[in-house]
Amino acid sequence: MRLERREERSYRVFGYVRVSTKEQNEARQLIAMRNQGVPGKNIYVDKQSGKDFQRPQYARLVAAVRPGDIVIVKSIDRLGRNYTEILEQWRILTREKRADVVVLDMPLLDTRKGKDLTGTLISDIVLQLLSYVAQTEREFIRQRQREGIAAARARGVRFGARPQERPASFSEVAGAWARGEISAREGARRLKVSHTTFLRWSKETNPTVEKREE
Repeated sequence: MRLERREERSYRVFGYVRVSTKEQNEARQLIAMRNQGVPGKNIYVDKQSGKDFQRPQYARLVAAVRPGDIVIVKSIDRLGRNYTEILEQWRILTREKRADVVVLDMPLLDTRKGKDLTGTLISDIVLQLLSYVAQTEREFIRQRQREGIAAARARGVRFGARPQERPASFSEVAGAWARGEISAREGARRLKVSHTTFLRWSKETNPTVEKREE
C-alpha cells in the first residue's frame, strides 16, 4: 500500500537503501521503495561494508530532510550497524530533523501514526526491542562464522590464497644458484618470479644452503 497523501502541508518522501558489501544486490530494497511511490531522485543508496561503515549517501539524505518529510527504510537495521547507532539515527531523524520514519518490515514503526503520548511510547519500546534483536542476531552470525572457521581449521582446511606453485625447472635453477653458478636474481628471472620468492623457495627446499642475496 502506498503512503497516504497529506493535504495539510507540503512534504517529500525519501527512501534509504543500504547493502553491507559492494557485491550484494540492492534490488529488493529498491523495489520496495518504488512500491511506496518514492521518486527515484529521492532514493539514496550506500554499498558499504561493516568494517568501513562510511555512508556518504545517508549523510546527504539527512542533510536534505526537512520537518514534515518522510524517510522510508526496508528494515530497522538499515539505519545503523548496532543498537546504539540505530537509536541515535532514529533520534536525529524524528527529533532533530522532525521527520517521520517508516520501517516497511515493521508497521508499528511508523511515526505518522499515533502522535499522542501512548503511540510515541509504543513506538519507542518497539524500536529499542528491534534494535537489540538486530544487533544480537549480527553477533550470533559472527560467532557462528568464527566457530565454523575454527572447526574447518581443525579438520585441516586452509584459508587464504593458494600458494604459488613452483615451476618444474625450479630444482635445476635452485641447484645452480646453490652451487654459485648463477645469482638469485638470475634464478628468479629464469623462473619468472620475484627475487624474494626465489630466495624463500630455495630456503624452504634446502634450509642449510647459504642464503646468497645475489
